[in-house]
Amino acid sequence: MKFGGTSMAGTERIRRVAKIVQRQQAAGHEVAVVVSAMAGETDRLVNFSREASALYDPAEYDVVVASGEQVTSGLLAMHLQALGSKARSWLGWQLPVRTDDAHGSARIEAIDSDAVIASMQAGEIAVIPGFQGISPQGRITTLGRGGSDTSAVAVAAAVKADRCDIYTDVDGVYTTDPRIVAKARKLKNVTYEEMLELASVGSKVLQTRSVSLAMKEKVRVQVLSSFIDEDAPAADTLPGTMIVSDEELAKIQEGLDMERQLITGIAADKNDAKVILTAVPDRPGAVATIFGPLAAANINVDMIIQNVGRADTDTDVTFTVPQADLERTKAVLDENRPSIGYEKLSTDPKISKISVVGVGMRSHAGVAATMFKALADRGINIQAISTSEIKVSVLIDSDETELAVRLLHTAYGLDAA
Repeated sequence: MKFGGTSMAGTERIRRVAKIVQRQQAAGHEVAVVVSAMAGETDRLVNFSREASALYDPAEYDVVVASGEQVTSGLLAMHLQALGSKARSWLGWQLPVRTDDAHGSARIEAIDSDAVIASMQAGEIAVIPGFQGISPQGRITTLGRGGSDTSAVAVAAAVKADRCDIYTDVDGVYTTDPRIVAKARKLKNVTYEEMLELASVGSKVLQTRSVSLAMKEKVRVQVLSSFIDEDAPAADTLPGTMIVSDEELAKIQEGLDMERQLITGIAADKNDAKVILTAVPDRPGAVATIFGPLAAANINVDMIIQNVGRADTDTDVTFTVPQADLERTKAVLDENRPSIGYEKLSTDPKISKISVVGVGMRSHAGVAATMFKALADRGINIQAISTSEIKVSVLIDSDETELAVRLLHTAYGLDAA
């Protein structure tokens, strides 16, 4: 069971979470719980780090921001004990959750689960802080924003859980953000592949790496709401969204005389920034001199576009990075300017990435054309385009995000009746 920041925001909500967890144990389950920091706490800690230094030490950053989950894990264990349950917290270094040393965006390499399994078998509820682990050097690491989802799936895989339930502030995966489109519909089932694409392009329900790990380890993931009345039925008896393999979904839909929805969902992401390098020498290996140093600095690059330059000897390169990494990106590019040879570096943090996702794209033409026409009809300018087998993404001005999402939701017939 995993509970997000809004579920853990304050004493009353943590007490409610404790009752939800206790009810699952009472039903006969052995339970491990992964928790996020309280809503807003990680942002507060990140701001402290940025105030200390724009180019902060990533290892010390992890020490600061990992503290939020430590607080909630201890508090939930206390609330469970107050309700009469056996419970204890296990910090990332106590299990341990072993990661690489990429501070701020570490990857889980292994979890030593013997001790926590023995504890669960003895009737103890294991409360584990998400988002954190330990590096080969013994330093605290964090897994990147939303990393508690990855922690939960990794723990589920390590203890061979029947299912990983992600409790959040929404009761499932929707065709788009219901706060933007009131007619968004909840999806009963989504494949790993579709959820992976939705998560990678801005859907806030699950972190990309958690879905990728679930697909790799074949962990069945269910998205549920923790915001239910205390006397309501157990949350996992209510309809949420189950994220499963293509094979399992085919079995679920077997016998249904209907074709799958062409588009599964629409996602928007305002957390990227655009970087433009002007007049890069047009020679073999030029692009490697740009993205090699960024990769070495663990900066994730998303959309990449190489434009025709103003002369035969140069080219312009445009790409996106997370806004949180923009200052580091500029520093890396400045440092490597002699080897890259660009003339000018410019950035734009006011962009938004809008994506349409669906496995139905594999067998249907015209998905991109529908998107482009819907945006053009309302005068929304497309700055860049990226596609995959089941996804089309565009960059637009961030001020036009909500309008674009509503237009596309209607254009693809996703509005609820």
